Amino acid sequence: MFEPNRDFACKKLINFINNNLSEYSKLRNFDFGPDQRRNISCLSPYITHGVLSEIEVMSLSLKKHSFVKIEKFIQEVLWRVYWKGWLELRSSVWSDYIINLKIIREEYEDDPKYLEAIEGKTNIECFDQWVKELKTYNYLHNHTRMWFASIWIFTLDLPWQLGAEFFLKYLYDGDAASNTLGWRWVAGIQTQGKHYLASEWNIKKFTNNRFQNIKLNENVPPKVSEKTYPIIKKDFVNPVIENDKTLVIFENNLSFEIADLKKYKFNKIVLINNPNKFRQIKLSDKVIKFKTDLLNDQLERIRTLSIDCEILTIDKLKDIKDDYYILYPSIGENLDYILSELSDYKFLYRELDQFSWSFCNKGFFNFKGYIPKIITKFI
Repeated sequence: MFEPNRDFACKKLINFINNNLSEYSKLRNFDFGPDQRRNISCLSPYITHGVLSEIEVMSLSLKKHSFVKIEKFIQEVLWRVYWKGWLELRSSVWSDYIINLKIIREEYEDDPKYLEAIEGKTNIECFDQWVKELKTYNYLHNHTRMWFASIWIFTLDLPWQLGAEFFLKYLYDGDAASNTLGWRWVAGIQTQGKHYLASEWNIKKFTNNRFQNIKLNENVPPKVSEKTYPIIKKDFVNPVIENDKTLVIFENNLSFEIADLKKYKFNKIVLINNPNKFRQIKLSDKVIKFKTDLLNDQLERIRTLSIDCEILTIDKLKDIKDDYYILYPSIGENLDYILSELSDYKFLYRELDQFSWSFCNKGFFNFKGYIPKIITKFI
């Protein structure tokens, strides 16, 4: 389903736009199973890693279809931009998550309910099947992710933090913002008092009755958190970019050849690989390999531009002697490492993020109103 290269991603995008995008709004909530994904794009593993840019996806889509026809798809493409911007303005949500996860992880290490959940042995047919599907394909339908998280939190009564870790471990498209905030939203602490409860009728309807044994807790209050996170304003402003410097790129921006920064003359590009030994949340071997293969694919594409390029592990960042810029990796494991291990760095921000994150101080409903302005500026 997900070959780790840009050529495959581009073909997948074009095929979806030409053949399936027109029906997306009507069919997107249906999960017909891992072998029948034509009703959704399955592009998120590539967008998450920057192999396809959001601007590229929206631009090609709007050349074929009107905004009114595909507005829901455009909104979904920009959800990740919104989540990242929301988290940037409240960065301690992520740091608190990591702190709490370490405590909860030890507490539940040998918990039978937790072990049954991650092994797909809960006797809830759909949930157990989704565990298997996640480990096999490293992907779940978005609607299914909501059902999964709801069952994990409200029926199995497990901490949402462990569920978020489980998703990050196995999802090809896992990122700190979308994953953490998505689980918080289902639990009812992202939007205080508003949770998402999976129901038997809803699962059966949108899976075409593929599952039978679905006994869920459908009458339970949202989780409660006493912690609130005020906005901390930030200026995502680039420094003066000088020529003949080194540019450092992480795993979430792997399409330099179409990026804003291509117009500058960099002497060298360093791609950073972050293996499990430096991660607080350990990823599955398949997810690590997917990221590594995407890095290698970007390496080859950059070299065709006659730019010196190499891949280094994240611990070698401190050994770079030349002046360098870092293409901002967003809140998550990579940024955590930079902030803890480096003392002198200059971040560069994508133009899309600089513009869009200014609209992320409130909920997505508010952000949605600025989408036409984002499209006008970039497309």
